[in-house]
Amino acid sequence: MRGKHVCLVVVTVVMGWAALLGADGAVAAEIKLLASAGVRAVVNELIPQFERTTGHKVITDYAAIVVLTRRIQAGETFDIVIPGPELIDDLVKQGKVAADTRAAFGRTGIGVGVRKGAPKPDISTPENLKRALLDAKSVGHAKEGLSGVYFLETLKRLGIQEEMRPKLRALSGGEEPAAMQKGELDIIAIGMAAIVELPATDVLGGLPPELQSYVKFAIGVSATSKEPEASRALVRFLTSAAVTPTFTAKGIERD
Repeated sequence: MRGKHVCLVVVTVVMGWAALLGADGAVAAEIKLLASAGVRAVVNELIPQFERTTGHKVITDYAAIVVLTRRIQAGETFDIVIPGPELIDDLVKQGKVAADTRAAFGRTGIGVGVRKGAPKPDISTPENLKRALLDAKSVGHAKEGLSGVYFLETLKRLGIQEEMRPKLRALSGGEEPAAMQKGELDIIAIGMAAIVELPATDVLGGLPPELQSYVKFAIGVSATSKEPEASRALVRFLTSAAVTPTFTAKGIERD
């Protein structure tokens, strides 16, 4: 019953945005959304609800934040972008994102997982995490993006960076599912929002609190968007309180 109630609330909110757009005859818009791969799961879950209710079409394109930065600075256009807050703030200063649309989107910590059905080591304390990593034969992490940076920093803090070096495998975006399905990794450590969606993976949980770091996300509308009203409506929907349960289920904490 609780799930049905949440769904009803979300649909009601989307219908509200549709009304604001003048859904009784407004021309359907096509919205280009560039986003960090870390928010893929939650955005993919919510976008169809927005599309069904408003009639608009959202074209999504996901990449690591560092890749998004390069693409946008090279001149790629978009209607909405969901990167880290630092990039959003830079884009506002450059006049590429409308300042009044800039909003916090959420944050995700580093999650740890193992092959489905494999023994589940305790990682609740730094010492237990250290032991689990040293016992593993292969450990995957993100090649690009902040989650990879934070995980490597965690190895330094644990004092095992050199011991782990031969076991590490840096994964480019999109390699994670195949690596886990083929059993190529004993442990994977990536953003929680990404790891909860991986097939053939049992999630152990996040890093111990004293070691945890968070990748933060922010959202904004292009200052030159060809669909500013529809884009703003989508931002309002994605940042509304009604969709918080979906964020939580997909491994993203609201700020």
